Amino acid sequence: MVSRTLLQEFTGIVGEDNVFTHEADRHTYSYDAAVLTPATPSIVLRPTHSEALGKVVALCRENSIPLTVRGAGTNLSGGSIPSEGGAVILTHGLSRILEINEEDLYAIVEPGVVTARLAAAVQAKGLFYPPDPGSQAVSTLGGNVAENAGGLRGLKYGVTGDYVMGLEFFDSEGNGVKTGSRTVKCVTGYNLGALLVGSEGTLGVIHKIILKLIPPPASRKSMMATFSQVEKASEAVSAIIAQRIVPATLEFMDNFTLRTIEDYSKVGLPVEAAALLLVEVDGHPAQVEEDAQKVESICLSSGATNLRVAQDDRERDKVWEARRTALSALAQLKPTVVLEDATVPRSKIPAMMQALEKISRKHALTIGTFGHAGDGNLHPTILTDRRNKEEWQRVEAAIHDIFDHALALGGTLSGEHGIGLAKAHYLEKETTRSTLIYSRRIKAALDPGNILNPGKITGE
Repeated sequence: MVSRTLLQEFTGIVGEDNVFTHEADRHTYSYDAAVLTPATPSIVLRPTHSEALGKVVALCRENSIPLTVRGAGTNLSGGSIPSEGGAVILTHGLSRILEINEEDLYAIVEPGVVTARLAAAVQAKGLFYPPDPGSQAVSTLGGNVAENAGGLRGLKYGVTGDYVMGLEFFDSEGNGVKTGSRTVKCVTGYNLGALLVGSEGTLGVIHKIILKLIPPPASRKSMMATFSQVEKASEAVSAIIAQRIVPATLEFMDNFTLRTIEDYSKVGLPVEAAALLLVEVDGHPAQVEEDAQKVESICLSSGATNLRVAQDDRERDKVWEARRTALSALAQLKPTVVLEDATVPRSKIPAMMQALEKISRKHALTIGTFGHAGDGNLHPTILTDRRNKEEWQRVEAAIHDIFDHALALGGTLSGEHGIGLAKAHYLEKETTRSTLIYSRRIKAALDPGNILNPGKITGE
């Protein structure tokens, strides 16, 4: 536990109302959305301005207290699970949108700003912030940057890192570091921003983010294609990309998932379909019409049994919101839900879908699959009960098989959920031993006391 003297020092920095040491409070921040063993911190702190944040980091360093920065805790790889007895630093006290610049197309935010709040704020000014993780209604931008979060629009518009123009953060000693700029181009010094993006809080503590904004598309059209076979739906995805069409979103759901979503959301999804593709094209009106016609033709020639075009924004939004509830809907079916994000090259989606079906049968597990098929990022979701030890052993074996098949197809362990604690011991399998050593050297150089979210990514 934190000593009384140290507790007084933390209180002096952030204020009594922003220090939490009660057991219930500490337990609240001992876990995230990953299916991993919780770890209870000794103290939870909520700075409300950047100066206080820097002082907290420095005090943790001086006292060798491991710290984990936490936004909304939606992390799915254990990245925001703290070290036992360490400190958790909450960012929701740093939640200001500092600037939305309509002339130079950027926004400056603090890390605790909720993703959807920024998206709505820039939309109100006629601008567009594309990254849209499934948890955007609650996830924070600091967490998005730390995990390089993706989302439904990643196929066409990219991921969070593609919109980070600059960062201000504290190093492991609490010293302020600045990288990037408000300008479109900036090559001043090392690209530290790229190093921090996706580093899961292991290399610095972010307190200010400059994000690129773009003009919104002039037109868009959403379509729903149903298929009688999963293979035909996955082949349609490959065919769309092969025809050089880049939809804004291209989402896949298998029958189990869409039935579950329909039971949960009641939006009229075609529950008789073996698989469903949700496709949206956007851009110049003429281009949208041309792309939509091509997508429709490809889906029908690939075996789609029906194709429906949303008639208005209300119908469109209803379906897309239902898609965003996929995890919540599936989570109601069993006590434990394991959501993976093994990602493969887009041309390998049919092969990966076949592999997932075989894995489900081999291990006698229920696996619902949905995800961002357009960029190869599938979310096989295993429904189980971790209390059943025999079944949990089969789950762990299935996860190994999923990773092995994804890597064999030229894919990756994680398309958007990060490595955290859950996948750290798999990292060498995808990369090399030398890559792991190189990464650990960077970590050791920038955080010699190993206080910044220790154990994540490289396992040290």
